[in-house]
Amino acid sequence: MSVKIRLQRHGKKGKPFYWVVAADARSKRDGKYLEKIGTYNPTTNPATVEINVDLAVKWLFNGAQPTDTARTLLSYKGVMLKHHLQGGVNKGALTQEQADAKFAAWLEEKAAKINAKKDGLSSNKAADKAARLAAEKEVSTKRAAAAQEAKAAAEAAPAEAAEATEESNEETQA
Repeated sequence: MSVKIRLQRHGKKGKPFYWVVAADARSKRDGKYLEKIGTYNPTTNPATVEINVDLAVKWLFNGAQPTDTARTLLSYKGVMLKHHLQGGVNKGALTQEQADAKFAAWLEEKAAKINAKKDGLSSNKAADKAARLAAEKEVSTKRAAAAQEAKAAAEAAPAEAAEATEESNEETQA
């Protein structure tokens, strides 16, 4: 029996949410699975990926083949790196402590990148909000100025009409 690590779709129409599962290659996409390894939510920015690293590495060592998308998610969370380092430990090229130190350093670097992206997104959001507020204020001041002009014109129009009627009355009397 060949085992695949793949995505199993859940969620509403237009709002996908996936489980990362180890399943028999012959089973349906959303059918029976052997074990749930994690979750993936692509609707958030940045996408939320929760994977049990040790469980995924165990399945990889047992021969499970990840699909292309699942391989990308596993790489994103460091599962493929841990699998690679564990292979080096099994061959005697590294000690377990060295492999754990490399993996921990990689996780810290990855967390820093993710936090930088989140901070950048929040600052961009704040800048966009400030720009929209400034544009809205500008439109509001223009609208208020136009209303003042219209009001002044409306007040001046009756006075001009009265002057015009007086002039026409004078012309008719003369």
